[in-house]
Amino acid sequence: MADPNLSLLSLLLLLPLALLLLLYLIVRPRPATVPIKNRHVFITGGSSGIGLALAHRAASEGARVSILARSLDKLEEAKNYIQLSTGIDVAVFVADVRDYDAVSKAVEAAGPIDVLVVNQGVFVPGELEKQGLDEVRFMVDINLIGSFNVIKAALPGMKDRKDRGPGSIALMSSQAGQVGIYGYTAYSASKFGLRGLAEALQQEVIADDIHVSLIFPPDTDTPGLTEETKKRPQLTSIIAESSGAMKAEEVAKKALDGIKSASFIVPCNFEGLLLSIATAGLSPQRSFIMAFVEVVAAGIIRIAALGFQWNWYTSIHKWHGQNKST
Repeated sequence: MADPNLSLLSLLLLLPLALLLLLYLIVRPRPATVPIKNRHVFITGGSSGIGLALAHRAASEGARVSILARSLDKLEEAKNYIQLSTGIDVAVFVADVRDYDAVSKAVEAAGPIDVLVVNQGVFVPGELEKQGLDEVRFMVDINLIGSFNVIKAALPGMKDRKDRGPGSIALMSSQAGQVGIYGYTAYSASKFGLRGLAEALQQEVIADDIHVSLIFPPDTDTPGLTEETKKRPQLTSIIAESSGAMKAEEVAKKALDGIKSASFIVPCNFEGLLLSIATAGLSPQRSFIMAFVEVVAAGIIRIAALGFQWNWYTSIHKWHGQNKST
């Protein structure tokens, strides 16, 4: 007579192995590698913050780097900084991503792009009721419409690359593009929109060996964050205390590593990894190991997510209660 304990143990071992085999067979797109050395990396919002850190790291790894931003003075400062620290010359282009014609001219002048990093972004904190529609449009136009402009301008040249290896289009979202936060209404909407853009775009360009990455940094220690923190609603600061800030250089390393591995979702810290698993949904996944983690951990992380929501809504109700009583 068979030992029931042994049979149970065998079943417990076989089920994960069967799941791993299934995921290995079905995950799409397949794993890929995007080289950086001797490739043309074009970065918008490249004059400061994460964009500048990415430009510096890409240049350090032997890429030909072009950066685009609105301010020529800041671009020249960035160019000199990279040249002094790496010995690599960087091409600079002045354009507002809201202006499709200006972006197209810059892209054409830059030459064929192998890796496009759509990094520009603005944030004006505040509750929707208190924000002007001009501020809402400002964020949506730069963060979302500007991304369409940049990609549409660069895509024909990227598709026409001959014998140049895999290409990449990386979009800089935010953890506020994974979960809505008090005071981030318009900003979150613009960053959530990038996900729909990225998921559909990956299907459209995969046959051209172009791989889309969606990067989700947390608060990042940049001049922009300093100004943002001064203007945040008090409740936003209370809720945001649970997430620490990263250095721009740390985010740049995570982002570039994700681009090189052609990862679709690129979290930048442990909290970001949990958010990525919690929000995996129907997004593509190249790693069958990561797919296994998503499947197995989804329920547990959903419980944790509900715990976060409980904490946030408790803080919101407590804050409003205190303010009504004073």
